[in-house]
Amino acid sequence: MPFADELLGASAVEGLTTCLMLAGYDTARTSATVTEFDGMALKNRSDLVRDALIDDLPEPFTGFVSAVNKLIDQPGCTGWMVWPITEAVALRATAQGTTGAFDIGLALLAELTPRLTSEFALRTMLLADLDRTLAAARAWAESPDHHVRRLASEGTRQYLPWARRIPELLRHPAATLPIVDALYRDPSEYVRRSVANHVNDLSRHHPDLVVSTAARWQNAPDANTGKLVRHALRTLVKKGDPDALALLGFDAPTGLYLTELIVDPTVDTGDKLAFAITLAHSGESPVNVVVDYSIGFRKANGAITHKVFKLATKTMRPGEHLRLTKSHSFVPITTRRYHPGRHELAVQVNGRRMGVAEFDLLGAAEPTVLR
Repeated sequence: MPFADELLGASAVEGLTTCLMLAGYDTARTSATVTEFDGMALKNRSDLVRDALIDDLPEPFTGFVSAVNKLIDQPGCTGWMVWPITEAVALRATAQGTTGAFDIGLALLAELTPRLTSEFALRTMLLADLDRTLAAARAWAESPDHHVRRLASEGTRQYLPWARRIPELLRHPAATLPIVDALYRDPSEYVRRSVANHVNDLSRHHPDLVVSTAARWQNAPDANTGKLVRHALRTLVKKGDPDALALLGFDAPTGLYLTELIVDPTVDTGDKLAFAITLAHSGESPVNVVVDYSIGFRKANGAITHKVFKLATKTMRPGEHLRLTKSHSFVPITTRRYHPGRHELAVQVNGRRMGVAEFDLLGAAEPTVLR
């Protein structure tokens, strides 16, 4: 992940102040924000610039809207400098307390999203008025601009990365279905990938809703629906959800058995664990198989928790033996701290665990810290 300075640093603020000057507005507060960036995470930087921008722009809402429109007219107004602009728009629009200002704010976010994304600022609108924002997002799903169509799906995800949670969306998971229903056959891969991620978010707590939605889409598909559905169901497949597996053509693994599971007995932190499996098919008909593996990571208290990783998807013929090899990296990362000791590797075929082997992790270290 890039450093915060590479995304919203001095150069981005300089670009923003240049746009402000060209539009005829004060830049004193905005330009001074760079002196406070040291040690700040990306979101904190955005909030700092947002507040300074609000101070530099006119206080009356009509004047503020005029200023934002002038910024939008600037060709140089693009990239990460746009994030605090979108946040300023959402904050000012919701603070007005009128439907007119709210709708103007939504329209400005749609105008700004092609220049970076307004997905994070849209969370402020969702928190303030869920129904009105979802109605706007449903209308955006018909936009000729693929950036705006993606905003409709991405901005309303239950678990949008880096973004605030929306409690009402968590309580009403079907509320966004009209949006993704309108977009699952979108001509843009950029949009369709967002739709798949949106539906995968829903699968965390609502697998039945996700499987029934995917089944509806498969009954009215286009050339890309199969790929989208597979991506949308990826978490359920890793969990071994039988309905999701059946929908994708992966039935109970009758006639399949593991003949070999070889795992390195030890691995050093920072190195890779090598393993190999052989799967045999003794049935009388070809069978589709999805093979995953999980690592049972040791926690600080000694407990083992498994995380599933994709390995292979194949069609096996009767009598066939399938051998697969893989190396799993144990390079420290920010999202996981490794603890030395006994770990596990398990093989999962069509959702059913077929074998487990143990190995020892040596020399566990602190993760590399990325800012």
